[in-house]
Amino acid sequence: MTAGLSAAVGAAIRRLRHARGWTLAELSARAEVPLSSLSKVELGQTSLGYEVLIRLCRALEVDVDHLIKPEVLEAAPSRQPGRRAVVRAGEGEPRDFGGLAGLAGATDLLRRDFTPVVLDVTEGQRTGRLLRAQGDAYLVVLSGAVVVHSDIYAPLSLQSGDGVYFDGAMGFALTAEQGEPSRVLLIHQGANVVED
Repeated sequence: MTAGLSAAVGAAIRRLRHARGWTLAELSARAEVPLSSLSKVELGQTSLGYEVLIRLCRALEVDVDHLIKPEVLEAAPSRQPGRRAVVRAGEGEPRDFGGLAGLAGATDLLRRDFTPVVLDVTEGQRTGRLLRAQGDAYLVVLSGAVVVHSDIYAPLSLQSGDGVYFDGAMGFALTAEQGEPSRVLLIHQGANVVED
């Protein structure tokens, strides 16, 4: 399966899962596909083997050609006018950002230019590897104070209400100023942030 087809099939699986109101874990259990593998499939980070494709089709109750037929995949418009995604307080798709717990919003939109993530920053010391996002990123402190570490700049202290716009490809990490729990909103291009 080509990278483009893998991404399109992953998006189709995600769309069908959301239409049924299932979580990633529910589809994983129904299809007997490991959660981590299913997540990578939906994000287009890995291609599907035949056996896994058949399990997913059975769980979703669709024919294989519904996922891989070019006409079906190309029929979906790249942009839908007037679309929106509402994210209520405390809701979102759980994400792990190098040990930081986060909730990503608007993940039900298949094609989006950026991803908003609310992160809770509790660690006072920098541990682990740096994070990287494709393209530009914007971070604003919602509560508390954080220190933004990078592989290029000196540590930057930000207070509640402060923000920073930066190149997401630059390695970055976040710590809580003086160990006080903080909450930030990170908006990054694309769907993923990866660890070095």
